[in-house]
Amino acid sequence: MSAARVDRLVELLAECDLDSLLVTGLVNVRYLTGFTGTNGACVVTPQERLFLTDFRYTEQAEAQVEGFDLLHGGRDVASELAIHLSGRAGFEDATLSVRRFGRVSDKLAEGVELVPAGDLVEGLREVKDPCELVRIVAAQELATGALERTLERGLVGRTEREVALDLEHEMRTAGAEDPSFPSIVAAGAHGALPHAVPRPIDIPNGVLVVIDWGARLDGYCSDCTRTIATGPLDGTATDVYELVREAQARALAAVKAGVECKAVDAVAREVIEDAGLGERFGHGLGHGVGLEVHESPRLAKTGEGNLTAGMVVSVEPGVYLPGAVGVRIEDLVAVTDGGADVFTSYPKTLVTID
Repeated sequence: MSAARVDRLVELLAECDLDSLLVTGLVNVRYLTGFTGTNGACVVTPQERLFLTDFRYTEQAEAQVEGFDLLHGGRDVASELAIHLSGRAGFEDATLSVRRFGRVSDKLAEGVELVPAGDLVEGLREVKDPCELVRIVAAQELATGALERTLERGLVGRTEREVALDLEHEMRTAGAEDPSFPSIVAAGAHGALPHAVPRPIDIPNGVLVVIDWGARLDGYCSDCTRTIATGPLDGTATDVYELVREAQARALAAVKAGVECKAVDAVAREVIEDAGLGERFGHGLGHGVGLEVHESPRLAKTGEGNLTAGMVVSVEPGVYLPGAVGVRIEDLVAVTDGGADVFTSYPKTLVTID
C-alpha cells in the first residue's frame, strides 16, 4: 500500500518541479512508511526512498516500515537526512521549525536549494484508499457501540464528566487506541459552547445534551455528534433541534463528488439563516477525517476545491444560543460519485434518555 502512495508522491514532485522531498510531519511519515513512533523522517526522490530514526525505534522501524531503506542515526533525524537531499529539495513548512530548518540547511550538499513544498502529502491523504475506508468505518462502529453502552446507564443525575469518562472507557475497552479527541458532554446552556469541556455538574432532566466523541483505531479516527434529550423539552429546544436536523439532512443530500466544498456548507447555512439564526452557526460545516481528526478538505464558507470520490468528511451543522441551548448533529461520510455514504448508524430523530 505504501508503495502506491509513494509513487503518487513522486508524480507530484515532478509536477512541482522538485527533485527530492524531506518529510518530517509524523502523520505524513506514518502514511508513507507505516512507522508509528515519535521520531522519524524520510526522504523521497524518483530514485530513492530513505527512512531514518534513532536507536529507540530501530526494532520498531524494522517491523513497520515498508518500501524504504532504513537508516539509523541520532535524534535530529531531519538534519541527518539533509545530506540525502538533491537538486530543488522540498520541505514540509508546516512541521519543520525555524530552528530545525537552520540545522537542515547547514547540512545540505553544495548546489541543493531548499524550498517550501506546502501540503503535498496532506493532499494525497485527502482521498482515502479502500483499506483506509475500512479502518475509518471500523473506528466509527466501535465509537457508536461505546455510546450505546454508555447511554444504557442513563444521563440524568450523572455528571457531564462522569459520562465523558464512561464513554472513553467504553471505547478503550472495545479496542480503541484512544479517543480521537477529548470527548464533549455538555448539558443545557453549556451545550451552547461548541467546544465545551465536561463539568463535574449533574445532568438535569428536561434538557438537551450535546455529545461529541470519536475513537482512534489502527491509527484512523472517527468523529460523531449527537444531541440527546433527557426528558420533555421547551419549545425553543425542540425547534432548534429540528432546524439543525433539517440543515444536516439537506447538506448530506448535497454531498457528491465534483461539488464545491463551500457549496455544501452553503446548503446547510441557508437553512439556518432562513430561520434567522445564521449568526448562531459560527463554525464550518465539516472537515476531513483520517489519520487525524481534522484534515483537509474543509466544508466551510472559505473552503477551497471540490469534493472527490474517496474523501471522508464530517457534516456537522450546529446552532448555539448563549445561556439557553446548543444543538449539533454530525455524521461521518465517504464521498462517492453518487452522493454520500454515511458511516454513522445512531439515529438522528430526537432520542430521549433519562
